[in-house]
Amino acid sequence: MAKTQQDWSALAAQLQFEGRAFIDGAYCQTANTFPCINPATQQVLAAVSLCTDIEVNTAVRAARAAFNDQRWAGLAPAARKSILLRLAALIREHADTLALLETLDTGKPISDALAVDIAGSAYCMQWFAEAIDKVAGEVVPVAGNMLGMVTREPVGVVAAVVPWNFPLLMSSWKIAPALAMGNSVILKPSEKSPLTAIYIAALAKTAGLPDGVLQVLPGAAETGRLLAEHLDVDCITFTGSTAVGKAIMQAAAQSNLKRVWLELGGKSANIILADCADVSAAAAAAAGGIFYNQGEMCSAGSRVLVQRAIYSEFMAALQAAAKDYAPTNPLDPASKMGAIVDQIQYQKVLAWIDIGKQEAEWLGGGEAAHVATGWFITPAIFKASPSARIAREEIFGPVCTVIVFDTPDEAIAIANESEYGLAAAVWTRDLNTAHRMAKQLRAGTVWINCYDEGGDMNLPFGGYKQSGNGRDKSLHALEKYTELKSTLIKLS
Repeated sequence: MAKTQQDWSALAAQLQFEGRAFIDGAYCQTANTFPCINPATQQVLAAVSLCTDIEVNTAVRAARAAFNDQRWAGLAPAARKSILLRLAALIREHADTLALLETLDTGKPISDALAVDIAGSAYCMQWFAEAIDKVAGEVVPVAGNMLGMVTREPVGVVAAVVPWNFPLLMSSWKIAPALAMGNSVILKPSEKSPLTAIYIAALAKTAGLPDGVLQVLPGAAETGRLLAEHLDVDCITFTGSTAVGKAIMQAAAQSNLKRVWLELGGKSANIILADCADVSAAAAAAAGGIFYNQGEMCSAGSRVLVQRAIYSEFMAALQAAAKDYAPTNPLDPASKMGAIVDQIQYQKVLAWIDIGKQEAEWLGGGEAAHVATGWFITPAIFKASPSARIAREEIFGPVCTVIVFDTPDEAIAIANESEYGLAAAVWTRDLNTAHRMAKQLRAGTVWINCYDEGGDMNLPFGGYKQSGNGRDKSLHALEKYTELKSTLIKLS
């Protein structure tokens, strides 16, 4: 039987929050802590470890020791596969608790946390587990008296720094392929949403992951900087803002030239052509593309480009669809929009809405919503020129900017005139137009007649330009966490 809001509230009242760091196989207390706050109520959930250089150095030593003695990398692929499959099963077994932690920590609707974040994390872990014993090396053609081989080896110690909008899912996208290939992983969750990362550490140990192979270091930006600068970290993978990504890349270059993989910001264009098959369906998808998860998505379709001939029809449908995203209690299973993650982000989004009212045509929404005592904002819609700041800067909130265009070529030019290149979409019933525009869009993912349909792990995810490098998901993600070795044997 599906749980009600009262059921989820009762479960929340019974939760015991773990806030300690997980280092070398055990939870441990740190000298300092920081408060973890529920954005829907402004209540403190837990005191969380604030990891500093002491914890970073200890964790890196443990990770290096685990890698050097091959307690994980040295296992047969089938053995690593079995352990990660058990971890996937444990995520499913603890799904209600993990979803509740995610909702209380981030303010996102409980139904989304359960169906997307936690289910997606388990699926990701299972998918990469099942890939472990199917990744083969190569025997290459060389001279007849030689044997040439190309093999993949784990990089070593991988630091994964993840964002607050999809905490466990983004963690899984990093740690699953890194662990699958035999690396030791240090996970640094955002200080805004550390609880599921801390919780999953114990599940990993229960699944059989050896000590030191997966560690969790909650903390502030300083913790991530220390990992980026550490001389004994071989690779750092990061999802977050472009500004922080640049700082991480600089720190890596100035330390030991560690591998750096970045999935960064976006200002994705959702292009609605006049010949789209269903204007109402396109408008509903556009609303979901920007208002889902409170607009706190790097791939959010925050720029909606509408061809002039259908502008009035589309806008009526978009404004009607936006009403479905009125903020409500995140523990209500019917909720489609919850709270903004914290007061800092809440004030930032409201400030952007004020800027939008000065430089664009405000079409409604964007007010502070009074739901309990939390940080809630109603969906905002603006009509703007492509040069407006709200049409160029990543806001990371429920703010939709509509831009009118006349021709497909004009839409492509507007879409590509951005420092970002994470995602885009095109709505058209013409197959030739769809293929042509998909080729022309400078984005890592292009959806046709849909938006943000990306649950399948077979599809890589990442960006062009200042949206980053490398790819999460798919077999291509394994490339980030391995080194290629060429071996040439002279035969007698």
